[in-house]
Amino acid sequence: MSLKDAIIALAIAGAIAAAVKYFVSPETSASAPSVSTAVTEPAVPDSANQQPDPFRRSAVLTRKNDGHYWARSVVNKKTSVEFMVDTGASVVALTYKDAQRMGLRPDTLDYRWTINTAGGQTKGASVLIESMKVGQVHIRDVEAMVLRSDLEHSLLGMSFLSKLYSYEFRGDRMLIRQ
Repeated sequence: MSLKDAIIALAIAGAIAAAVKYFVSPETSASAPSVSTAVTEPAVPDSANQQPDPFRRSAVLTRKNDGHYWARSVVNKKTSVEFMVDTGASVVALTYKDAQRMGLRPDTLDYRWTINTAGGQTKGASVLIESMKVGQVHIRDVEAMVLRSDLEHSLLGMSFLSKLYSYEFRGDRMLIRQ
């Protein structure tokens, strides 16, 4: 095929594409009447190309040398608590010491719940955390358990994470969005 034949073929293909666009999609041409259509679901962008919504509150957590993601949270607008992120924990789990610092008086709580942990079974007391703030993310009414056993660190479990718009891992960072 010569260069002249290729140019002619491209010109014909362009003319066909223009004709199809004009006749198949008349609502896009200037002379066609406008047609109103109802859209029931928004288009969902490909997650690989999806950009974070700049109007959502967010925070970036960094993976530490121990391989875990950590979040410093202001709990009930007064106490700073360091949480290890644990997507395998059903609820936020509080150490006895962190519960004391938060003013929950763990010595007076009812430890009636049996909790299965990676280290075995323990007893837990159900509490409701009024607010937790990590970076710009502010979550209210978070279910938590104060564990009687010697939990090494408080855990940021699914009772917090499930209230987020999204969370994702990008290398050594975890992005949470509300």
